[in-house]
Amino acid sequence: MSLPASATTRQSHFPHKLLPHLGSTRPAGTPLLSDPAPEHRRVLCCRFEEALQEARQVDKLLSEGPGDDCLEEKFPLLGVPITVKEAFSLYGMPNTSGLVNRRNVIATSDATVVSRLKQAGAIPLGVTNCSELCMWYESSNRVYGRTNNPYDLQRIVGGSSGGEGSVLAAACSVVGVGSDIGGSIRMPAFFNGVFGHKPTTGVVPNDGQFPNAHGVRTSYLCTGPLCRYAEDLEPVLRVMAGPGVSKLKLNEKVSLEKIKFHCMDHDGGSIFVSPVDKEILQAQKKEAQRFTDLLGDHGKPVWPLWELMKWLVGMSSHTLPAIALGLTEKLVNLNPSGKAKLVSMGKSLQEEMEALLGPDGVLLYPSHPTIAPKHHSPICMPFNFAYTAIFNVLGLPVTQCPLGLGSEGLPLGIQLVAASYNDHLTLAVARYLEKAFGGWVLPGEV
Repeated sequence: MSLPASATTRQSHFPHKLLPHLGSTRPAGTPLLSDPAPEHRRVLCCRFEEALQEARQVDKLLSEGPGDDCLEEKFPLLGVPITVKEAFSLYGMPNTSGLVNRRNVIATSDATVVSRLKQAGAIPLGVTNCSELCMWYESSNRVYGRTNNPYDLQRIVGGSSGGEGSVLAAACSVVGVGSDIGGSIRMPAFFNGVFGHKPTTGVVPNDGQFPNAHGVRTSYLCTGPLCRYAEDLEPVLRVMAGPGVSKLKLNEKVSLEKIKFHCMDHDGGSIFVSPVDKEILQAQKKEAQRFTDLLGDHGKPVWPLWELMKWLVGMSSHTLPAIALGLTEKLVNLNPSGKAKLVSMGKSLQEEMEALLGPDGVLLYPSHPTIAPKHHSPICMPFNFAYTAIFNVLGLPVTQCPLGLGSEGLPLGIQLVAASYNDHLTLAVARYLEKAFGGWVLPGEV
């Protein structure tokens, strides 16, 4: 059963009889929003009966309560169905993070972001698959198995929030809760053709997920939303951030004509990273041309960041993947002095990027060097996730934006990057690109 409309459309028009309505039209005995085929393994554990009961309570509130305006202010996501990455605590649901020795762990409380979404009126449908301990970009583990891409079952969904990317692409949920320490929101969003947002570091709380970050990783981990529609990112981010939203500028009106766009089509080159696929480059060039046409003679031109690339490859013997992976403490195990050097390099690069982007800059950067790879192939090019991980190191806000489907019927996309606390810029550009390129495309078979 699909849910094609956006959360914002549903919320703004208040058709909150969503779940009872869908439930009443399904054949008797058919699980609401269940996976059409078990081989997808998207939603691992469902709470459909509870969700239906909560939807009936919403109906009662609408029929007996105050007017829509009052409800909208108090419950901005009233009746909107959501799914949650299994690594987050959702009361009564498994919280294994794909680890076999946690297979009997059931959450006894809600993670902070989950609690905030529920308080805003959202209705959780269940939890979705992730990679084991959220440490890899293929969502497969020995507790639940492997999640497949809805556009091609032979392809990966990304990780570690891969179940969210898949369930959203297949129109089985409206909003997803994900976490991102090296691209774990953005890679699944890219491979599955949906939107994902990694907020500025420190804006959204990360507590209530397993495993949580420790040490230097705490500055790289971010919690954020995934959605099929760009317009849904901002209202969900507001709820997730809670008081932290005051750090952002979401109420500022954005004029695209005043944004300074930068375009960088690769990471400077490395034998450890796949070259960027030609089709991805072509999509990025079309996107850049869109902004050139939009800005005309009065705007600021799109231009390559050659100096930044020189800095990345010329400053030290360490490649961009080494910086990203070393700082996330995942695959590179350096001695203390080596790690200190990488941390220092990361801080210097962050200062360079903040100065470059400034208050009005947005960087267009490839989401990944290839389209969704086939299963098991990431092990051959493990450093490819440096394209996303580098922005965890820098702490910058990034919106993953789909750009339609390529020749193989698989999603294309781009990362939109801004300076810290300028999330409103990337969200605005994502809304523009959705109109220009069509945004999410329903897979041929759901």
